[in-house]
Amino acid sequence: MARRALQVCPTPGCPRLTKAGRCADCVAKAAASRPSASAKGYDRAWQRTRAAYLMANPYCGCEECARFPELLRPRATEVDHKDGLGPLGPRGHDWSNLVGMTKSHHSRKTAREQPGGWNDREPR
Repeated sequence: MARRALQVCPTPGCPRLTKAGRCADCVAKAAASRPSASAKGYDRAWQRTRAAYLMANPYCGCEECARFPELLRPRATEVDHKDGLGPLGPRGHDWSNLVGMTKSHHSRKTAREQPGGWNDREPR
């Protein structure tokens, strides 16, 4: 079995060699600097709001699916905040600020709207 050559850690400025991906120090540093989901407001209160909203609004409500009758839409599995501020925003648990979406539709919307996403690209 052929052995693979060591690679430089892809984290900018890190000179360590790794077998694949980031070195252990860079992985630990990245995990420590990232806030937890509950610190961003996705806690038990949000889980209750999300579950109740999906129970009352079981179908995808994105712009793409809105042109179809409700029973022809795919089932929503995620809840999006229209204002983009998440549960810690001023209307974080306000149902008029929420919309149920499928995973793929929510990911596409988030990637288009969030910094570092597909901001410069046209929707497909």
